[in-house]
Amino acid sequence: MENCGKKCSNFTTLNRNFLNYPIGEYQCKLDAKGRLMISADFQEQLGDLLDQGFVIRPGLFSKCIELYTMNDWMETQRKLKGLSQFVKTNVDLMRKYNAGARMVKLDGSKRLQVPKQLIDEIGLNKDVVINSLPGYMEIWDKDLYRAQLTQLDQESLEKLLEEKLGGFNL
Repeated sequence: MENCGKKCSNFTTLNRNFLNYPIGEYQCKLDAKGRLMISADFQEQLGDLLDQGFVIRPGLFSKCIELYTMNDWMETQRKLKGLSQFVKTNVDLMRKYNAGARMVKLDGSKRLQVPKQLIDEIGLNKDVVINSLPGYMEIWDKDLYRAQLTQLDQESLEKLLEEKLGGFNL
């Protein structure tokens, strides 16, 4: 039993970013210059992925910014590349999906520069939430995020869980 614990500990130490994205929700601050202060625990979970940079784009379905690790962004691009470029609707999809996407890196103080155009478009204020989803993260204005969470009541959540995940065993 002791060896198993040591192996698991070694695995997570050697592969700090084995999920490609952090788990959880992070409260952050956006300064007047559009720099997002990244919390230490968020940085720790991302590990070496911090050095590879990120891609940000306007949210597809919500008034937020989608934040992708470079690995996850490249995976979405591989999927899009698999679509025929000789089908107009495929090209329309690729164009729309990539519209507004930008590569960003953390600065020396571990801050993420968010373009002013995206800040204005999304309506980000000083208090920001980064929420982790499978495959990417969302950057929300704190008040908009809280309002979004309240739109799905407990009964609707239970129905969705049963409908979408009811056939899976954890």
